Amino acid sequence: MIRNLIRYGALAGVMVGLGACDLDVRNPNDPSTLEVLASPLDAESLLGSYYRRWHAGLYTGTGNINGIAGVMSLENYSSLANNGLNARAGIPRPANDNNVSNVTSGEQQRVYYILGEVTRVATNILNATNETGFSIGASEARKLRMQAFGEFLRGVSLGYVALFYDSAGVVSAEMAGDDPGALVGYTEVMDSALAALDRAIVHTNASVAATGTDGFPIPQDWIPTTSTLLDGPGFVQLIRSYKARLRANIARTPAERAAVNWTEVIADATNGITEDHNNITSTTQGPFYSWMQNWQSRGLWHQMSPFFIGMADNQSSNYEDWIALSLGDRPGGFFLVSSDLRFPQGATRAAQQADFLYTSCDAGSTTCERYFVNRPANEDQTAGLSWGQSNYDWIRARSWAVNGDGSGARNGPITFMTKAEMDLLAAEGHIRSGAAGYASAAALINNTRTAGMVGGVATGGGLPAVTATANGGVTGAGCIPEIPVNASNNGGGTVSCAGDLPGDRGIFEAMKYEKRMETAYTHFAAWYLDHRGWGDMPEGTPLQWATPYQDLQARQRPIYSISGAGSGAPVCPGAGCNAAGPSTYGW
Repeated sequence: MIRNLIRYGALAGVMVGLGACDLDVRNPNDPSTLEVLASPLDAESLLGSYYRRWHAGLYTGTGNINGIAGVMSLENYSSLANNGLNARAGIPRPANDNNVSNVTSGEQQRVYYILGEVTRVATNILNATNETGFSIGASEARKLRMQAFGEFLRGVSLGYVALFYDSAGVVSAEMAGDDPGALVGYTEVMDSALAALDRAIVHTNASVAATGTDGFPIPQDWIPTTSTLLDGPGFVQLIRSYKARLRANIARTPAERAAVNWTEVIADATNGITEDHNNITSTTQGPFYSWMQNWQSRGLWHQMSPFFIGMADNQSSNYEDWIALSLGDRPGGFFLVSSDLRFPQGATRAAQQADFLYTSCDAGSTTCERYFVNRPANEDQTAGLSWGQSNYDWIRARSWAVNGDGSGARNGPITFMTKAEMDLLAAEGHIRSGAAGYASAAALINNTRTAGMVGGVATGGGLPAVTATANGGVTGAGCIPEIPVNASNNGGGTVSCAGDLPGDRGIFEAMKYEKRMETAYTHFAAWYLDHRGWGDMPEGTPLQWATPYQDLQARQRPIYSISGAGSGAPVCPGAGCNAAGPSTYGW
């Protein structure tokens, strides 16, 4: 019975035949696999290792689409050719090329295939646990914990594939172990993901209530963390937080985002994590976060493009002047003056550099004073497109990158999901519910917006609270954020204070600004997922990736790409939107 677990080869088998050496895909037909899956205890051990495998598909290594998504969403800017960065940074946007000869083939397939492998392994192990006679010790609680964890892995794996690819095969319990599943659209893949997460909650609650030992908490080597989320109630909080993130971010367009079931998002986010969730990373044993390491190196890998951080510039006219120029004339070396405490303070560059130097948080387990730094002038970057260059870097993970928890660089806890993200997902839901929800939204926005300095460290913006008016406008915003108006590539744009915008646009922009500041770089493609649903991408930005050509070939399906405006294809071709329309701000 347990030996049936070796038949998880459908998606993994395709990978093995199509360049598995690049993806480190595990071959289920290897003799060692037969030995590993010889008993229920071995199956449990394998399942417990697969959170790290899921993590590797998203975070370990730079050979995935995280960097591409960062430059396309303007969360990051880099002129490097590495991992498709400069190839996707330009405006107008190029296509997400899926042809056999495309140079980012490895990056574009990694999430799809490794998470497909996780789904297959978790599904086959779950199938085995449901077979007559399966037992692990004498404990029903332990078996239910195993089933809860398997469904959690299925949910987050299918969910992340749905977030980024237009279609995928869904492997489910009733299917044969070598069935790859028919290709279905991303909404159907997400439905399967959310259903799996619901089952994970059911199994978790049943395990807590069951008799027997060795149920919850989850062993820490399954999810290495210092967060209090490994007992039954905590695990349910984590699952619900993933449900909120996935349900909201499946949307490719503003119309799809508006159609999200926001009542469910509010419920899950409100009952999700109550503190930031971290993973304990290890350079040798994993999990790990390779992109975070490069973003903290600043310079060529990382700059904060002015498009969105400029919205903090309420103490000078620099952002307004920058927006008024045509795209090609916008100068590099952008400088802003802000009362937002997450930015270095001071009216001159020298004053901001003196206010906060990134090396001040080099010691292990040290929280940086600010979220952003004005880098030393001798580290300025002049390569690439001028509109991508600024004096500013995101620096919150500096201590982890340099010294970790004190035991060595990049070894130790680092945040992977913030409580602020859950607050602001719920806030968005309240705004979308209409006037009755505006006050609740404002309170959630203000949780971080008004938070000041604690022990010499910025815990938020230290900004005036926003108070929602009857139609969703805001008062007390202190002109942060400054909102670009008609800021097209041809120039002539202006700015407006969020409090001066009509209707509910003011409180919505206050929510978006706060979410950008609090979630930047904290999870995979953070701004990309929000910006496409909010309509904030530059026009023509591809909104998803095609099923990787290797899988299309294996299925004898035509190969296709996702067009961008720069490819000469129309925006939003065919039956659905593949590329962004004109943005909220005009670019």
